[in-house]
Amino acid sequence: MRLEVIAKTPVGNSDQTPILFIHGAWHAAWCWEYFQAYFAEQGYSSYAMSLRGHGASEGRDRLRWFRLADYVSDLEQVANELLEPPILVGHSLGGFIIQKYFEKHSAPAAVLLASIPVKGSLNMFLRWAWRHPWQMAKCHLVRNSYALIQTPSLAREAFFSAGMPEQGLIRHFARMQEESYLAGWDTVAFDLPRPKRQDLPPMLVLGALDDKLFRPDEIETTARVYHTQAEFFTGMAHDMMLEENWLKVAERILVWLREKGF
Repeated sequence: MRLEVIAKTPVGNSDQTPILFIHGAWHAAWCWEYFQAYFAEQGYSSYAMSLRGHGASEGRDRLRWFRLADYVSDLEQVANELLEPPILVGHSLGGFIIQKYFEKHSAPAAVLLASIPVKGSLNMFLRWAWRHPWQMAKCHLVRNSYALIQTPSLAREAFFSAGMPEQGLIRHFARMQEESYLAGWDTVAFDLPRPKRQDLPPMLVLGALDDKLFRPDEIETTARVYHTQAEFFTGMAHDMMLEENWLKVAERILVWLREKGF
């Protein structure tokens, strides 16, 4: 599978463990632009991948029929192509993919940002259907998940805080796209993580208190399953890597990585 991978390297040589960023639903590798620039300044090489059917990756014409297992396979492919095992950083659906990846694979460390909870996305979809019943009905009638976020106002509600400037909202929204319909069902019930392994790597679980998709208790449950404690950012919504105060999140990840010796 031909997958888009955006590489960002620091000036000069670096012996830091590389970072692989995995985006969430409706996004692609572009969403990590701020984080990649920041971590390059800190001496880290990073790679932002676009899952199949996203960004410039192959498969856009078949996107709505891909399964979660296909996305996990994409992560396997890109991780194996790197010269050394990368630290994994996943947002939302990307965090869920990392959880599935760890059923058979490992990594030096992992960071979950506003991740789909270990118990799946059913409650999130039910809450969204309550707020936007017509959009949810349209999604299922035409098998197109883009209906859930198809206007700037819907995208703001789903991903951004009230403090996001209109210009920034329009810029990010213009790059958003359809998501797989079947993979969405997999996150609801059909392919949930099975976190039975005891040799999991260090994991940092971060959430946003203004997140309209996943509640703090859901993020906390995920953290407990992976034997850690969730941390939350105030004044921030779901797209933690694109919000106006994204730097606070990046700085916390950097401190944690250095604490762990990376």
